[in-house]
Amino acid sequence: MNAAPMRFFFVAALLITMSSNSLASKYFLYVGTYGKGVYAYRLDSNSPTKLEPLGLSGDVTNPSFLTADPQFRYLYAVSELEGNVDGAVAAFSIDRKTGALHFLNSASSNGVAPCHLAVDHTAKLLAVANYGTGGVAVFPIQGEGHLGSMSELLTAKGSSVNPKRQEGPHAHEVVISADNRFAYVPDLGLDEIRLYRIDPENAKLGPTDPPFVKVQPGSGPRHLAFSPDGKYAYLIHELESFVTVFARNSENGVLLPLQKVSTLPAGFKGENGPAEVAVDKAGKFVYASNRGPGTIAVFAVNRGDGKLNQIQVAETGGTFPRAFEFDPTGRFLLVGDQKANRFVIFSIDPTTGKLSLTVNKFEVSSPVSFLFVPAE
Repeated sequence: MNAAPMRFFFVAALLITMSSNSLASKYFLYVGTYGKGVYAYRLDSNSPTKLEPLGLSGDVTNPSFLTADPQFRYLYAVSELEGNVDGAVAAFSIDRKTGALHFLNSASSNGVAPCHLAVDHTAKLLAVANYGTGGVAVFPIQGEGHLGSMSELLTAKGSSVNPKRQEGPHAHEVVISADNRFAYVPDLGLDEIRLYRIDPENAKLGPTDPPFVKVQPGSGPRHLAFSPDGKYAYLIHELESFVTVFARNSENGVLLPLQKVSTLPAGFKGENGPAEVAVDKAGKFVYASNRGPGTIAVFAVNRGDGKLNQIQVAETGGTFPRAFEFDPTGRFLLVGDQKANRFVIFSIDPTTGKLSLTVNKFEVSSPVSFLFVPAE
């Protein structure tokens, strides 16, 4: 369970922040985990593979996924509790001089196993995907980053063809479009990408027509990433090892399928559960993680139609890479391995997009997601 932060928007916001601070080079890295809390590191983008551990920064149980407001003032984390109990979401203020996180408040996610969350680009609402029960909880963001009372819970009904994994809805991620008009929710249980219209002023997600995009039965859509220009979307499926490429209609937000491409090398026969998908900031390459063989698939993007061509399958040295993230320079890729209790760093060839594993390994309990925040 779990995926992505508003990746495109975060990169854009980070570049704006860097520009306004004369290309600031100091950052904090926050790592979401299945463990005691959020861990922090200090880094200099001039030496992005050298991280200074700052220890446990945010005390919250199983903060598997993290996000921040566009100005990087506040950090929000799900609390993916074990068992058939409702999870939670926690809010922290960020001290951008020290990297410390200061707890503000928390709220029930009003569903089981919250696995992803996103803040809209006006920082007026936060949406949380509850994997276990399938609902999307929406909260207003109040003064000084606090979470207000839940404004709505968007539920879904139905099932799909896999009786063990698709007996009901399983919302797996919330992705906000770059124009802040639409929210996309890949639903593993329904084989749909649920689609909502964003109403930041009222902290609501409204209906769209059509209300969802259907995908291949039994494929289990998990995470979604957009090209920098917003014309194309890339969906990774957890129950089948492939990425679907879509063209996006900018008027109504609807996604139209263009291509299906495997995340595995030819001839692979073992078990696999793809997890994350991401597009580099230039829109030239797409990356996807494979849990099982422990690899990252690399694809070149055809700039004419957004379609993909697999050019590499890079081994991570582990077996269970979940989410991953580009460093602020775009020259490195951080990949967490939940079962190996560590994350590793790949260097990225800027011309070919191919990955090379560096010697840098960082031990942390069950790392899942990464969030970079510029320091002051």
